[in-house]
Amino acid sequence: MDKIGNGGHAALVQLQAYLAQIDLPSDGRLPPERELCDTLGVSRGDLRKALDVLERDGHIWRHVGKGTFVGSGPVEETIGISEIAGSSNPADVMRARLIIEPEIAREAALHATIADIAAMRQSLAQTREAATWRQYENIDNLLHRQIAQASRNNVLLGLFDVLNAVRRTVVWGRLRSDSARPPADHHSFADHERIVSAIADRDLGGAAAAMRLHLQQVGRRLIPLNEAAE
Repeated sequence: MDKIGNGGHAALVQLQAYLAQIDLPSDGRLPPERELCDTLGVSRGDLRKALDVLERDGHIWRHVGKGTFVGSGPVEETIGISEIAGSSNPADVMRARLIIEPEIAREAALHATIADIAAMRQSLAQTREAATWRQYENIDNLLHRQIAQASRNNVLLGLFDVLNAVRRTVVWGRLRSDSARPPADHHSFADHERIVSAIADRDLGGAAAAMRLHLQQVGRRLIPLNEAAE
């Protein structure tokens, strides 16, 4: 990060704060660079340095002629996410998540760095500050991917990205209540705290169990009541 210079670092901080607060469209596309520069008050050169850092870390991807998107890459173009999602349902997604994500959390507890855990804790704080459900969902999605990245296993990260792309297609936004934003006692806040604490404590079994409990709670709200998504 120090290689991008003071201007680039300032732009990166501004951009990260912006991404935590903005209501992104469902496809995760960011505004054009010129608009971002005006919004953030940074130069085009410093913005591009910040975007390069986020792209390198897997938080965004860029497609010439289409724009810049939040996420790790256009997995849909290579593995047919739309086809998988079209033949899936929320119950399928939750069963798959229960198989894969607890083991990812276990690996994260083994391999996470101090920087990984600090990033997770920042996301925990931002979920509680989210002003809308869309903001919360974007940060929640980032937190789960940070856990997958902390596994230091690119195969698991790739599986997570595929599963997450299907999840966003099949169940995106269906866990929202009538309130404009998540309530202060939203169950995922405490669930996420337990997961991250177990990872920070190098508690492999605890991290897997906390993730499993979290997903079971999500599943109970999503499938029987038909009103949820994460």
